[in-house]
Amino acid sequence: MQRWDRIEAFTEVVRLGTFSAAARHLKVSSSHVSRLVGQLENRLDTQLLYRTTRQTRLTDAGALYYEHCRHLFDGFSQAEAALNDLQSSPHGVLKLTSATTFGERYIAPLVNDFQCLHPQLEVRMHFTNRQVEVIEEGYDVAIRLGVLKDSTLVARRLCERREYVVGSKAYFEQVSRPHSLAELANHACLVGSRDYWLFSDKGSRREVRVSGRCQANSGPALLDAALKGLGLAQLPDYYVEEHLASGQLVSVLDSYQYSDTAVWVVYPRHRHLSPKIRQFVDFLVERFAAERGGDRDAG
Repeated sequence: MQRWDRIEAFTEVVRLGTFSAAARHLKVSSSHVSRLVGQLENRLDTQLLYRTTRQTRLTDAGALYYEHCRHLFDGFSQAEAALNDLQSSPHGVLKLTSATTFGERYIAPLVNDFQCLHPQLEVRMHFTNRQVEVIEEGYDVAIRLGVLKDSTLVARRLCERREYVVGSKAYFEQVSRPHSLAELANHACLVGSRDYWLFSDKGSRREVRVSGRCQANSGPALLDAALKGLGLAQLPDYYVEEHLASGQLVSVLDSYQYSDTAVWVVYPRHRHLSPKIRQFVDFLVERFAAERGGDRDAG
């Protein structure tokens, strides 16, 4: 450490021309700068500077040594500048994952907008309905739907998420609409990746097991089956809103709708969050607030 202090003192004397100017720049005394340079000369067993009462100039050895040392400190300055630049704007590769349909429909366009603002950023998007282990699999950001499990990840709410139990008019022409959760046992249920549906019953969370002759781990597949009258499906709002509005689908059991669900952006907890993650998360939150009312639901 002392060696670097001595070299820095020497380069600043040469760069600024006097010991006093170097001392002011380094915020130490002139005698301390002189002592550091003297210690450096003793260690090198070479005189680096000619000192007079009026001026300081380099010896031949000093000139050679300065040329090499100057590049070292120029490199330090460039490294600090590069680090400051990295900390102020998104750089590098941003890896994110999301559920397939929601990601393709809502997240991908926003990611592309963000990348247009930051062309120096590379993005790797991965869409899957599998619950990805963010830290273990090396992702920076994940979009999670529904109820969050306890986690070491930081979560920010993007928007609310509602799930509807829906059936087609053709289906309800054959069977009566259910008015209680117990009546689901009398219906053909289109089963997704889990064998239960989530409801709120008298203010409490309730899981109701469902069964039927159609099962798929794909929202679009279940939606198509519901539209064709094959049974009831529980699907998120972004699948069914337009079909409810057009009358193709009918929503039932709305009084049991579980409301404590949302869409979240989650990311690993870091003491110093990188700009690419921090700015991307802020961008998502702001855009969802503007476009889907996420700000009202932020928690």
